[in-house]
Amino acid sequence: MSTAELNSIAASQIEEIRTRVAKVVVGQDVVVERILIALLTGGHLLLEGVPGLAKTLLVNAVARTIGMSFGRVQFTIDMLPSDVIGSEILDQATHQFRIHKGPVFTNLLLADEINRAAPKVQGCLLEAMQERKVTLGGNTFPLPAPFLVIATQNPIEQSGTFELPEAQLDRFMLCHRLEYPSADQEKEVYRRQLNMGLVRQDGGGAVPRSAFDMISANPVCGIPELVNMMEQVQSIHVSEAFTEHVVRTVRRTREHSALAVGCSPRAGLSLVQASRARALLHNRSYVVPEDMIALAEDVILHRIRLTYESVARGVHARDVLEEIMREL
Repeated sequence: MSTAELNSIAASQIEEIRTRVAKVVVGQDVVVERILIALLTGGHLLLEGVPGLAKTLLVNAVARTIGMSFGRVQFTIDMLPSDVIGSEILDQATHQFRIHKGPVFTNLLLADEINRAAPKVQGCLLEAMQERKVTLGGNTFPLPAPFLVIATQNPIEQSGTFELPEAQLDRFMLCHRLEYPSADQEKEVYRRQLNMGLVRQDGGGAVPRSAFDMISANPVCGIPELVNMMEQVQSIHVSEAFTEHVVRTVRRTREHSALAVGCSPRAGLSLVQASRARALLHNRSYVVPEDMIALAEDVILHRIRLTYESVARGVHARDVLEEIMREL
């Protein structure tokens, strides 16, 4: 099968995924695109926004639309690392330790409200996110393939949150900030909810139907089809000029006077790979500057830190990034 035919099949499946998700979630097209980019590149995604913007619903809908194994962990202040990765348990019958694997052993892990957990719990994901393996009781266990983490976090200004350390943030390929829906989109959300009705249960009881009940149980594609699309991403052409622009952008963050911390080479790699996936989503076999411009904020903004003087002057990291992009 030719590359053009494979691209056509991938484009058809991607469009079907978008359509299926749109039946559950109103709007949020850009967020769906970012989730698909994470899936197609094996990169991790951080979604930031206030509660109630359908972050959990979005991830759940995409996972079930593709037919991946899906795990969800609700992070809280009293969690322990073993609640995520698992632990050794003493079997009273045999007096031997056995391994109890945690919810991290899945294709897609939703780390819900990750910044509500203590730093030691956040840190237990570092090995899994970087090396796709987990160490338990002196033994190393590989995670299923593909594996990625999609985490949600509330703004750090809210009570009961812990800011993610730089080492943790750098593991996320993308960090997307969700906005409130438009007035028309919000009206459509209300309209859909008013027409959902009840879910009747055995025994004569019933509960109001929610958007989670609207997710179809029949996936559009499975892991083999996802792997084929991932292979298509690897065939997307990246020109020398595009690579040069990425290098200049990343290096400029290290030299800007308003920034205390710039981007590492991992940021440049993430920008290139994410741009390739975006090109496939837009049915192209090559990347264009618009891919880098569209993704720069999601790839770079969570990796840079302002100097104390810049913070005191009221400078915002987004303004610095926009200045860097204009210089290019």
